[in-house]
Amino acid sequence: MEKLSRNSRVVAITKSLIENPNKVIGLNKFSDLLNAAKSTISEDIVIVREVLEKLHMGRVETISGAAGGIRFINGISEENKDNFGEQLCELLRDPSRIVPGNFIYMTDLMYNPQIIGKAGVILSEYLGKEKVDYVVTVETKGIPLAYEVAKNLGVELVIARRDNNKVTEGPTVTINYVSGSSGKIQQMSLSKKSLKKESRCIFVDDFLKGGGTAKGINDLLKEFECELVGIGVLVDHTGAETKLVENYYSIIDLKNVDKNGVVDLQPSTNKNI
Repeated sequence: MEKLSRNSRVVAITKSLIENPNKVIGLNKFSDLLNAAKSTISEDIVIVREVLEKLHMGRVETISGAAGGIRFINGISEENKDNFGEQLCELLRDPSRIVPGNFIYMTDLMYNPQIIGKAGVILSEYLGKEKVDYVVTVETKGIPLAYEVAKNLGVELVIARRDNNKVTEGPTVTINYVSGSSGKIQQMSLSKKSLKKESRCIFVDDFLKGGGTAKGINDLLKEFECELVGIGVLVDHTGAETKLVENYYSIIDLKNVDKNGVVDLQPSTNKNI
């Protein structure tokens, strides 16, 4: 392979890191890929690190040891977090989003790559402070957000089903749980092949009201001898009378939707962590 210019190497290194967040990449791999000495690659990495941190796009960490190298941790500035929260609140305040029962229509936002991509970075930056083996969610609307968090953390996404009649899942573990909002008994199930014992998991969802689903996930993980170490949601219904879980991270706080369709919400202060 012909020698590349420094600009070309920096672009290639940056692309590799961003496409493989939270994964350790050895300098030998870059050296072989770019046909350059490790000392040259090290100098290129200094440039990449400085630019990413200056633009608040994340950080590059150096991992020492025989199996060491560098890894990219996705990030976002506090200013951009605040701006994103305000913009999301503005979208959710639109009266046309109110559907019968005083619920807010959010489906389009949950499948918008730009919105969910930024939300995934915000949640993964906080939840990634813990050692995490899996991101867990429940079908269906929370899947895109949970996928983005899992991608940023470089771990697998596991999806619990509300319908346990999927023969392709093989043997499953099924539990009953109480909905925190309706008080009704519901079910969720997970294939026995989904998780390794003693894994550390985080739960990610689109909306948290009473916390019944999150508590159900916690109970389900115990059946696998796994630990729930974090909870992250896009919207927290702070107006709910009771919460069945504590210590969770949210991006938006929803207090109330009144009978006139006025939505009372704001970027989260996250006093619940």
